[in-house]
Amino acid sequence: MANVTVIGAQWGDEGKGKIVDWLAERADAVVRFQGGHNAGHTLVVGDNVYKLSLLPSGIVTGTLSIIGNGVVLDPWALRDEMTKLRGQGVSITTENFALADNCALILPIHRDLDGLRETAAGSGKIGTTGRGIGPAYEDKVGRRAIRVCDLAHLDALDTQLDRLCAHHDALRAGFGEPPVDRARLIAELKEIAPFVLEYAEPVWRRLNKVRKAGARILFEGAQGVLLDVDHGTYPFVTSSNTVSGTAAAGSGLGPSAAGFVLGIVKAYTTRVGSGPFPTELEDETGQRLGERGHEFGTVTGRKRRCGWFDAVIVRQSCAVSGVTGIALTKLDVLDGFDTIKICTGYRLNGKVYDYLPAHAAEQAAVEPIYEEMPGWQETTAGARSWADLPAQAIKYITRVQELIETPVALVSTSPQREDTILVRDPFAD
Repeated sequence: MANVTVIGAQWGDEGKGKIVDWLAERADAVVRFQGGHNAGHTLVVGDNVYKLSLLPSGIVTGTLSIIGNGVVLDPWALRDEMTKLRGQGVSITTENFALADNCALILPIHRDLDGLRETAAGSGKIGTTGRGIGPAYEDKVGRRAIRVCDLAHLDALDTQLDRLCAHHDALRAGFGEPPVDRARLIAELKEIAPFVLEYAEPVWRRLNKVRKAGARILFEGAQGVLLDVDHGTYPFVTSSNTVSGTAAAGSGLGPSAAGFVLGIVKAYTTRVGSGPFPTELEDETGQRLGERGHEFGTVTGRKRRCGWFDAVIVRQSCAVSGVTGIALTKLDVLDGFDTIKICTGYRLNGKVYDYLPAHAAEQAAVEPIYEEMPGWQETTAGARSWADLPAQAIKYITRVQELIETPVALVSTSPQREDTILVRDPFAD
């Protein structure tokens, strides 16, 4: 059976939650492999709305859901999210949920540092969610992180705490803050440890057993390729690799496990936070897209910036992430426009680019080159077959896949699971 890796092919917020939920019904395991609780997925199942930040989307359907080692874990956020979901009737047990015992933890001192840095940055803000994701990844690669497995050995943590506090105390002093309260930190970790350790295990082992049994594994990415720490609009990026290749390193399975790579692509473009955005519309059209698309972040509630579809960045995302096919979402937001524009290239200092340059100043300075197409007045909302779509909407989809050089595998026409046009089944490959 084929595995499927789902990633965002723009700046995140492409509607991955609905697609992952739709696929999770047919998967045997769903795995988060990077990011933290800065990722937000909204699942609409009938009359029920579930908002997830950390748990894999499969948990709602009872599918085995795993948090891989590539994730940075805020144990208190995990407890709060599980409590909320259980209150909505979702069953979470060791049978259907596990987390990697080698996950690095997000600690209260990481949240502190995140906030202090953003406040001090002024106009240079990155636009983080303030949840400590970046500082936690820094400590992970700096080899001073506290990991899930350490929660079972808190009495032997002095050496690691020395390394951690030497780093954070110096930074905190620079912001005029007192040193880390080690006793308080240990007390907080001792309080949360039994809850976390109940679900901790070497998940690579469990996943290898699942894979050898011929099961279908769904890898669930967070954020989007353009927020990848290497391939995104640096420095306005997240602190992990969001490309599909990370599914291997972040789960403990080999690179061949990724399977069909499904890139989620919104029919227009949005971005949360700071950073370059070539097709951004700061006018009535941009406002109309935002209002019709309900463009507010699942995690932060922040208003998203909106613009026309940028084929250049999506083509680039598909290339660097090995996307097999895309899922086009929120097509209905474009209903009623007389004309629709697609960015096909950039102009910078008299030169035309068919890719987004790497340097931040050049990314901010490029001017989009647009191709204009007729819009459609009919509704696409709830369409479940090509026959339900207006002719111009089909032409738009066709043009999109031509420009991004990647085929459309499915089209999502509403937040409801059933409102999906399937062109190619990712699990059938």
